[in-house]
Order: sequence, then structure tokens, then C-alpha cells
Amino acid sequence: MQEALIEAEKAAAAGEVPVGAVVVLEGQIIGRGHNRKECDQDPTAHAEIIALREAADTVGNWRLLGATLYCTLEPCPMCAGAMIQARLPRLVYGSHDIRFGADGSIVDVLRNESFNHRVAITRGVLEEESGVLMQQFFRSLREKRSK
Repeated sequence: MQEALIEAEKAAAAGEVPVGAVVVLEGQIIGRGHNRKECDQDPTAHAEIIALREAADTVGNWRLLGATLYCTLEPCPMCAGAMIQARLPRLVYGSHDIRFGADGSIVDVLRNESFNHRVAITRGVLEEESGVLMQQFFRSLREKRSK
């Protein structure tokens, strides 16, 4: 999760919402990502999507069997759907996302029994650190707008 926080800091440094993600398989990081929506002008350039793409490329398979995705923020519906599509067995995340969260904060994509795959979830890992990054980022944005 520390590596995901490093990715989130990279996003913040680039003026992006500070979300970072890493995919780990057999103790090795096989994919990294941080938000790049603004930099790439791409609505799908979320940290999780970038990390999942890199991981799939690394292993040469879209099925990420045995992998764990670590992310600083609860995934949105798009990212949760990508995790299901990738057959990702496990997700570990930091802070809840009260605006877009798809692990029950807004919708519950990851535990929907209609899908043929469900992701095991560990919540709240380094939650405070992840939350502080978000708070600092949005506080900084508000300060810039008020000047």
C-alpha cells in the first residue's frame, strides 16, 4: 500500500486527484498507476485502470489470477467493473469514496451476486494517509480558486 501512496503523490504533483494503485503478483509489483485524467484528457485514465493495463501487459494475459490490487481510494464503478473483468481475486484500498465509491459507498458493484466473479476486499488500509492526501489536494485547489 505504501507503493500505491507513492503513486498517489505522483498524481498530486501533476495536478491530478491523488489516487495511486499497484498490482502485486507473487510478491512483485506487476503494474503501477496514478490518476492521469487531466494530463491525458482521458476519462478512463484512473489509477486502477492504468495499473490493471500494465499488469495484464506484464503477465501477457487479461486474467489477473492470483493478483492483488492495492489502491488508495475505493474504486468507482468503471474501475470496479474492470476488476471483475480482469478476474482480480483481491482488492485492498485505503479511503472510502463518498462521491463515486463502488464498494458500497454509492453503489455495490464488487459484491453484486449477478456477476460471475466477485473480488475479495480489504478496506481501510492506510486510510488516514490516503485521506490526508485527498484533503490536502482539495484544500490546495480551493485556496488557488479563492485567490
